[in-house]
Amino acid sequence: MKEKIIDMKFDSSKDNIFFVADTHFFHKNIIKYCSRPFLSITEMNETLIRLWNSKVSPGDIVFHLGDFAFCGSKEYKEILSQLNGDIYLILGNHDRKSVKEKYGFKGVYQQLYIKIDNQRIYLNHLPFLCFDGAWRGLDATWQLFGHVHSRRNLDCGLDNQRLKYLFPTQYDVGVDNNNFTPVSYQEVKEIIHDQQMSLNMFRGGK
Repeated sequence: MKEKIIDMKFDSSKDNIFFVADTHFFHKNIIKYCSRPFLSITEMNETLIRLWNSKVSPGDIVFHLGDFAFCGSKEYKEILSQLNGDIYLILGNHDRKSVKEKYGFKGVYQQLYIKIDNQRIYLNHLPFLCFDGAWRGLDATWQLFGHVHSRRNLDCGLDNQRLKYLFPTQYDVGVDNNNFTPVSYQEVKEIIHDQQMSLNMFRGGK
């Protein structure tokens, strides 16, 4: 596992890239905590795998931004063997306790900067207000994150008030916020564009 921040570069015309977080495979209590619409761990795991593979194909690139699972090494390997894509894991608070090796991940990191075409993106399990390139107008670095289990148009508890301070160039790619599926780079690009336009309208810009 690598501690330092490194840069990885991709070309969206050649690479299909997806982002996801907070799957919490095998985590029974997450169903209750986040009001997930599943009756059991088995149903949740099977649904998350099915929805993942409905969007991600073998050979696609997936960045998982933490809290992959709540289990032991055997279960990690069991789930990874069923998921499409080359998966890079950004460690979440639950992963730090249980990820002792790479398992089937392409790479395991604490945090990561990537560049897709000309867009720089900071990947961390947690949302930050201070990170390199956070506010540079149209050239701003995006930040994608998980952890907070936000849900569109719904109150997500203690974090709800704090999330109002995030930049429009930040987005929660967790499954609870995205219909339990990974989101593509193009989808994220459209979401962040819409968030920027909404902020401009609020400020009276054009």
